[in-house]
Amino acid sequence: MGHTEVRAPMAAAVVHLGVAAGDHVRAGQTLLVLEAMKMEHEIHAPADARVEAVLAQAGEMVAEGETLVRLAPAAPADTTSTVTAPSTPAEAAPGGPRADLRELQQRLAKTEDAARPNAVARRRAAGQRTARENIADLCDAGSFLEYGALAVAAQRARRSLDDLIDNTPADGIVTGIGTVNADRFGPDRSRCVAMAYDATVLAGTQGIRSHQKTDRMLGIALQQRLPVVLFAEGGGGRPGDTDMPIVAGLHVTTFASYARLSGQVPVVGIVSGRCFAGNAALLGCSDVIIATADSNIGMGGPAMVEGGGLGVFKPEQIGPSEVQSRNGVIDVLVADEAEAVRVAKHYLSFFQGRTAEWHSADPATLRDLVPENRVRAYDVRRVMAAVADTGSLLELRPQFGRSVLTALARIEGRPVGLLASNPGHLGGAIDADAADKAARFLQLCDAHGLPLVSLVDTPGFMVGPETEATAQVRHVSRLFVVAAKLRVPFFSVVLRKGYGLGAMAMTGGGFHAPMATVAWPTGEFGAMGLEGAVRLGYRKELEAQPEGPQREALYERLLAQQYENGKALNMAATLEIDAVIDPADTRRWLAGGLAAAPMAPGGSRFVDTW
Repeated sequence: MGHTEVRAPMAAAVVHLGVAAGDHVRAGQTLLVLEAMKMEHEIHAPADARVEAVLAQAGEMVAEGETLVRLAPAAPADTTSTVTAPSTPAEAAPGGPRADLRELQQRLAKTEDAARPNAVARRRAAGQRTARENIADLCDAGSFLEYGALAVAAQRARRSLDDLIDNTPADGIVTGIGTVNADRFGPDRSRCVAMAYDATVLAGTQGIRSHQKTDRMLGIALQQRLPVVLFAEGGGGRPGDTDMPIVAGLHVTTFASYARLSGQVPVVGIVSGRCFAGNAALLGCSDVIIATADSNIGMGGPAMVEGGGLGVFKPEQIGPSEVQSRNGVIDVLVADEAEAVRVAKHYLSFFQGRTAEWHSADPATLRDLVPENRVRAYDVRRVMAAVADTGSLLELRPQFGRSVLTALARIEGRPVGLLASNPGHLGGAIDADAADKAARFLQLCDAHGLPLVSLVDTPGFMVGPETEATAQVRHVSRLFVVAAKLRVPFFSVVLRKGYGLGAMAMTGGGFHAPMATVAWPTGEFGAMGLEGAVRLGYRKELEAQPEGPQREALYERLLAQQYENGKALNMAATLEIDAVIDPADTRRWLAGGLAAAPMAPGGSRFVDTW
């Protein structure tokens, strides 16, 4: 190699000289450092060489193309460099990470459960898992990307930074995006926002930065149409944050942001332990609430109740699970957090698409599930399970509004919403609670594009003075109003009784409202219950007979005539229903209809919280 001139690649200032005339350098070794636009640029030797002259001086400005160093060929004996490259503060120690990376690793380690063994031990003692364990169980392995892990409580005015780092990791809420069920539905359809309040950090309360983190994730969920799963355990708003000039904090946008997701994406709330105040308000905006048996849910915890002069209570006395499951707050009651996560995954799967593989019971079993005795009660859940793909059924609110059952299910892999009259409660008559439950379920399925299947066996709406005192007129009418706006396909199967307005409500507003209304041979129909129709419609004829066997015989004869007239076959002959089918053909009928029925435009703008 001949003599080489090393020139400035840009106009810059010389901030460091690493060599002097006479030095021997290796290829790639730093000769000097330039600074331009606040950025430092190392100038390296192009090959092994001897420094013949250094033409630049530290601190001077050089022009682009100006010669900085002149190099001469290295002599054969020059086998080692006599100078080293300048060191920097971030240079890696031998065998370890560089200082800035080491600082990050140490800080992130503080956010992990292992850094807080005492807090973890308390969770174990209570039979609960940590926030991070729940998210790790929910999301597919390695898929969770955490947002805001380095946040700490906004309390620097009253606590040291080290204290906050050690004791308020992530400001008490773990947030991020992962995938759920990607092995079944692929990564694109499985992305999900996951958020978990950490009850070991300031009792899972909502702080300034936790609200900021939550708002960030809710904005992403809305923008990218991602489902949200919220582990909501915690004590509500936190009064101890001091780093921002806030009086009441009622301007935060978290609650509006969470509510805005209703009807846009599936929103799941999970509770284990205590969930009060602000945490409960978010939970109540969820599409579905999954709660453990040891949960307590309330709009105010003990301190708030006592502060309001309403008495002194233990947390366990406020909104226990047995109360909240009976009154409809809890959709699915589970034993523990592991089961809650399994149910959440199952629930999300219905909104992730069709499954290619499915199994079902022998369809012939449907023929024997409705008794031949037309007034004998039976377990309609067995019918639901036989109509649905094996293992797919997920019932919602089973202890509330029990005369109508609601469940998510699959039929030949297709997700559907399944309603069923329950003759085991009030004979299947629809009361206010059942109407509210069913109407909201219609909204839920419509909002997220799930076709609806209704299994009908009802004597109609519940009536009587006590019933009307519950605002029955308004509650049951919700079924008609909600059904009139449905965009999803609706199918009805009358298992036995299809009487009056209640039967019309269970079929989306009337027997011709669904894509198809079919009946099993056990179906019987009338403007009201047949027994009542005979006693009212033929009162004079019955009263004309002597009380006793003669009157009873006339009653039975008239009832038989009514039953014959209202048989499913006669209903199909007059085209009031579309067909009478063998119960064994039910799944085939539904699968064919589901494959062909499109969704109409429009639909629910939100899912009613109740």
